[in-house]
Amino acid sequence: MAKKYSLKFNSHYIKDLKKIPKKAQKSIVDKILELQNNPRPVGCKKLHGQSHPPLYRIRAGDYRVVYTIQDNVLLVLIISVGHRKSIYEN
Repeated sequence: MAKKYSLKFNSHYIKDLKKIPKKAQKSIVDKILELQNNPRPVGCKKLHGQSHPPLYRIRAGDYRVVYTIQDNVLLVLIISVGHRKSIYEN
């Protein structure tokens, strides 16, 4: 049986998600839930920079989910959710 990762969310997650149209919200939530079974799905990208632990991103249409993976405790921490034009500004 495959190991299942736990999901943890940044405190701004709900606020960020509410800004997104309802139709896109479902797609984003579905993609996030898939991370429990495979935190590095096809199409995920490791973001460049000086962060430790490293940040990853997945696409959900025009939106992006930025997260980090803690393999030692089987945890995926969702850092940010937003439109592709503004997600990388912070």
